[in-house]
Amino acid sequence: MSDSTTQHPAPRRVRVRAPELTGKGGWLNTGGRQYTLADLRGRIVLLDFWTFCCINCLHVLDELRELEEKHRDTVVVIGVHSPKFAHEAEHAAVVDAVERYGVEHPVLDDPELATWKQYAVRAWPTLVVIDPEGYVVAQHAGEGHAHAIERLVAELETEHEAKGTLRRGDGPYVAPDPEPTVLRFPGKALLLPGGDFLVSDTTRHQLVRLAPDGETVVRRYGAGERGFVDGGAEHARFSEPQGLALLDGGTVVVADTVNHALRRLDPATGEVSTLAGTGRQWWQGSPTSGLAWEVDLSSPWDVAVFGGKVWIAMAGVHQLWTYDPEDCTVAAAAGTTNEGLVDGPGVEAWFAQPSGLAATADRLWLADSETSALRWVDLDGAVHTAVGTGLFDFGHRDGAADQALLQHPLGVTVLPDGSVAVSDTYNHALRRYDPATGEVTTLATDLREPSDAVLVGDDIVVVESARHRLTRLRLPEETVKVEAVAHRTRRAPTEVAPGSLRLDIVFQAPAGQKLDERYGPSTRLLVSSTPPELLLGGEGADTALSRTLKLNPSISEGVLHVSAMAASCDDDPANEYPACHVHQQDWGVPVRVASGGADRLPLVLAGMDEGTDEGAAGLG
Repeated sequence: MSDSTTQHPAPRRVRVRAPELTGKGGWLNTGGRQYTLADLRGRIVLLDFWTFCCINCLHVLDELRELEEKHRDTVVVIGVHSPKFAHEAEHAAVVDAVERYGVEHPVLDDPELATWKQYAVRAWPTLVVIDPEGYVVAQHAGEGHAHAIERLVAELETEHEAKGTLRRGDGPYVAPDPEPTVLRFPGKALLLPGGDFLVSDTTRHQLVRLAPDGETVVRRYGAGERGFVDGGAEHARFSEPQGLALLDGGTVVVADTVNHALRRLDPATGEVSTLAGTGRQWWQGSPTSGLAWEVDLSSPWDVAVFGGKVWIAMAGVHQLWTYDPEDCTVAAAAGTTNEGLVDGPGVEAWFAQPSGLAATADRLWLADSETSALRWVDLDGAVHTAVGTGLFDFGHRDGAADQALLQHPLGVTVLPDGSVAVSDTYNHALRRYDPATGEVTTLATDLREPSDAVLVGDDIVVVESARHRLTRLRLPEETVKVEAVAHRTRRAPTEVAPGSLRLDIVFQAPAGQKLDERYGPSTRLLVSSTPPELLLGGEGADTALSRTLKLNPSISEGVLHVSAMAASCDDDPANEYPACHVHQQDWGVPVRVASGGADRLPLVLAGMDEGTDEGAAGLG
């Protein structure tokens, strides 16, 4: 591990010629033009390797907005869409996602992971900086790097302006034409007393009240522009709102996802207020309980009332939290913040982007999207899994729950007979799990990215997010027969040698910063594996960013789960309160044990990997 400083105006950097940008799906947000790196020579290029299922990728999109605006004449951000799920490899789904999340830069659709492999990327999200001469000069994995990239961009601007190799001007982004639909990528829906629907119109940053026909607009709440503002219906602002739940008194709690907040809406008056959250994103080390308006949250995706409290699907940190309306406090209730599928007591459970909630008297059901799982919490707070096996297995298969497969579900709805309807988002289907029989069936297909559903008498009204509408279905008496299909994540496993494996987390503090060790170690590394038997040694938590893992020779394949964090602060002795930043990333690395495999696994958190030859530095 090494710290960069600002002792020299142009510090030595490892530079690697950037591989070409290729993607079978072509380019989006360019007005139809196809680009090569040569077309971008003279600009600072920031590649954002992302996939639209990934909450950390969505966080990075938000982190980059200010940098994009400030350096619009020198920096070209290019999203390289690199799918995890089968659905994400569909070009139309990428087009939808680019609009859904307000991506205002060119996007290369790379369904076969060609560019991902050329840059040897190992994690979503990963950011790669290419200088104006076409060389890779930095790589960052995970969140929290915008400030470091900002410093590097400023250095590159100065350096290449002096060399005459910087080219300023308008970038290649061309905005698509807006579509005049009533809803635009709606997220969740709620049946209001009286029969109206309240829908989170996510991409337009509004809530929309629809008449019982599910089509006629009664009222819109929110100005329709991204922001965090309380007040009346025309003045208030949301940022990509999602989940909705009815509170006593007829008011509604709203999961205001990108504002990292819970809001309250009074549908009668249109007044919007803030219940919980500061507008800042929660980071490791932040408080996990306290007065609701003083504690940071992280991408709350859905809400449900269970056991007298509002439960929050905190997708951004893979946890469930609660909001207590009696004393206006919030607290973490289940989940360790590690991403995966582990059952047990709430404090020991692992989730992966919980995104949908529905409560009965004795169970809180949840759609755990990244593990393609249906799970539930009992009254004692213990976590159980009904359907799903882990981060890398998904598909569309009915039958016994322990064999059934979902694909990135976002919604759950309790049915009158006690069974559960699952909005199986990436399978474009409505599925049903019956706890009495342990069977999974398919209720409906040909739904476009269903993200939620509500019961209305004998009907179920589905939020068809990618068709921008509510769709009413009669609850079927018979199930739909579908051809079973199973998938695994498209990433090829990394071949590693049997025996000892050196794990190196590469972290170089940004220029002008140093590791923050005023109060003890500023780094943390947590390692585990699936199956657990894969590791005979090296698992657990420690502060060193390098570790030797012992692999079990009797296990040929598995996944290494690696979570790393590093905190850096401005290196200015005269400043008593330097600005500090947290860098963090979780990796799930599929590995195959094979003779001749690598005996070192470098994972770049920030900087360039100089543990290999220069030709592969930072890219291997």
